[in-house]
Amino acid sequence: MAGHSKWANIKRQKAVVDAKRGKTFTQLSRAIIVAARGGVPDPALNFQLRTAIDKAKAASIPNDNIERAIAKGAGTFGGENSSLEAIRYEGYGPGGVAILIEALTDNRNRTAADLRAAFSKNGGNLGETGCVSWMFDQKGVCVLEKVVDEEQLLEASLEGGAESYEMTEDEAAEVLTEIANLEILSQTLKDKGFKVTDAELRWIPSNNVEVIDPDQARSLLKLIDTLEGLDDVQNVTSNFEMAENLMALSIV
Repeated sequence: MAGHSKWANIKRQKAVVDAKRGKTFTQLSRAIIVAARGGVPDPALNFQLRTAIDKAKAASIPNDNIERAIAKGAGTFGGENSSLEAIRYEGYGPGGVAILIEALTDNRNRTAADLRAAFSKNGGNLGETGCVSWMFDQKGVCVLEKVVDEEQLLEASLEGGAESYEMTEDEAAEVLTEIANLEILSQTLKDKGFKVTDAELRWIPSNNVEVIDPDQARSLLKLIDTLEGLDDVQNVTSNFEMAENLMALSIV
């Protein structure tokens, strides 16, 4: 998980560049559509939808766009997004690193072709379903900011049914729990005064691959960057570990 957490920190430094591509708007709008379709189109009664809306607002997506995405998911708006479906793809990156890709697409063939091209151009291979997913467990993750008392965090995490937590950097923390317990944990942490900036489902690797070769590191980071740059891709998760100086190769 350390490698993934460090990669998440690197990605935050690139958020401004990603937002300029308009990709954030596309990703978050699609997440709202799928959340609204998968449950009640009322954020008060749908935790996944409420979380997606909170992320959209944090990214300064206009309320009109949010309402439109909810309507599309509920089937009361129509349009080109009505056929979006969630699909998980799996593959290997340079050095045998396992990669999981979560996508929302209205055209499976297009998405698979785009992913296959991204892998092949950057030293990886798009695999069959199940080839790497056995190395990951899906968990609920609450991301916190401004954690000044770790003992208080431990007590609140235990009360909320958490499995573990990890302090990251700049007084930030990530608290893990079972998927079905995510909403309870999030609310418990908020009730205890913690600032929960995100509550999401995440694939956590059960084993990690250390990447030490600079060329492999550069190719791997470029592959992940390319995958995340595809419009249909929502999330990319991998099981690599890498020194900070190699990680910095991705910052351009």
